[in-house]
Amino acid sequence: MKKIQTIYSDNDHKWSVIARDPAKPNWLIDTNEYLIESDGMGLLTDPGGSEIFPEVFSALVEVFPASQIKNIFASHQDPDIVSSISLWLEVNPSIRCYVSWLWTGFLPHFGGNAETYIPMPDEGMEIIHQNIKLRSIPAHFLHSAGNLNLWDSKAKILFSGDVGAALLPVDETDLIVKDFDKHIRFMEKFHKRWMASEQAKLAWCERISNLKPDMLCPQHGSVFQGPDVERFIQWFSELKIGMDALELPKT
Repeated sequence: MKKIQTIYSDNDHKWSVIARDPAKPNWLIDTNEYLIESDGMGLLTDPGGSEIFPEVFSALVEVFPASQIKNIFASHQDPDIVSSISLWLEVNPSIRCYVSWLWTGFLPHFGGNAETYIPMPDEGMEIIHQNIKLRSIPAHFLHSAGNLNLWDSKAKILFSGDVGAALLPVDETDLIVKDFDKHIRFMEKFHKRWMASEQAKLAWCERISNLKPDMLCPQHGSVFQGPDVERFIQWFSELKIGMDALELPKT
C-alpha cells in the first residue's frame, strides 16, 4: 500500500507525499501524489490514475479529510496524472483543477465539466491556495506540449511533474535521493526518450536554477533535496534528449 509522509511543515502550511506502493502490479507505473495543505484545505498535484485511486485515497485519509481537497494541479493530460478526476469529484463535486489551457477540451473525457477546469496560460500564473501563494511554471515539451510545474516560493519546493522522474526497482525504497550518481541509472532512459525539446530543456534548467529550490519533487521516483537539486539541473542540461538521443535503425 502507498504511504503518506510529510516533507515540509510550517504552522498551517504543509507538504506531504503519497509514495511507493510495493504491492503495485508491475504493469502500472509508480507515481507520487503531493498534498499541499493550508488553512485546513488541500491541493493535490497530479492525483493519479483511476486504477490507483483506492490506494491514494486510503493513504490520504489517514492524515487528512478527503472532503477538504479543494484544488487539483494537473501538470499535463496523461492518464497517470489525472484520470482519477471523476472519482475525486465524487468525493467533492466543487473541486477545481488547474491545467494548461491546451488540455481543457481533453480532460473532461476523464470527468468533470467546463466549470471543473481552470485554464493556465503558457507563461504560468499565480495560484492562491487559502493562505499561500503558488505559481505554475512553464515546462512545455518536457514532455507534454502543454506542461507546467508548480512552485511554492515560501517552502522553496518545486513540483516538477515528469522532469526528474525515475523508474525505480522495487528494492529502491528511499523517498529522498541519497546517491545521485547511482540514481542516474533509474532516470536516464526516461529523460532521453520522453523529453522532446533541447531548447525547452535548456530554458527550463535556467528558469529553475534561478529559483534555487530546496526540494525538487517529481511525479515518479525519489525527491531531490539540497545540493542534489542543482546536480540534477546540471545533469539534465547536459543530457542529449529527444531526436538527438534516439537511435533508429539505418535503412
